[in-house]
Amino acid sequence: MKKLLLLGLALTPMALLASAEGAETNYDIVQRTVNFIIFAGILWYLLADRLKAFFAGRTASIQAELDKVQDTLKASQDKVEDAANKLEEARRLANEIVETAKADVDSVKKRVSEAVDAEIANLDKSFDEKAKIEMSKAKKQIVSEVLEELLSSDNVSLTQEELANIVLKKVA
Repeated sequence: MKKLLLLGLALTPMALLASAEGAETNYDIVQRTVNFIIFAGILWYLLADRLKAFFAGRTASIQAELDKVQDTLKASQDKVEDAANKLEEARRLANEIVETAKADVDSVKKRVSEAVDAEIANLDKSFDEKAKIEMSKAKKQIVSEVLEELLSSDNVSLTQEELANIVLKKVA
């Protein structure tokens, strides 16, 4: 009902202006302005709710898109931060592995060095023992050869005491 009344009010000035053919056209601008204001008011009245709803919906959709983009941005930033944390953890772990490897290498070097030193000591000891054994064998052989030579020769006549002195001199 209100719409019909407003429509009637909007059309009334048009009808009045249309019947005033003989009126001066100098004041025509005022009438047209009044008509435009009435027309704009009617349009506003008829379309205001729809325009408000349209713009509210548009605002909500833009806000939803903005929220979606911000959520995506936050997720991306979280992933970047997580990747940076993992990278830092990997670097720390790599440094720990390198340090552990260096310690292991030092430990292995020390054990090998100790084993080599022990083996060298054993070889020296074995050499000294073999040298003593060989010296003893050589002495026995020399004593044996000297005694054989002395005992087998007929032109040398030695007493038991002289023979003992000769052996003692050779052995010493």
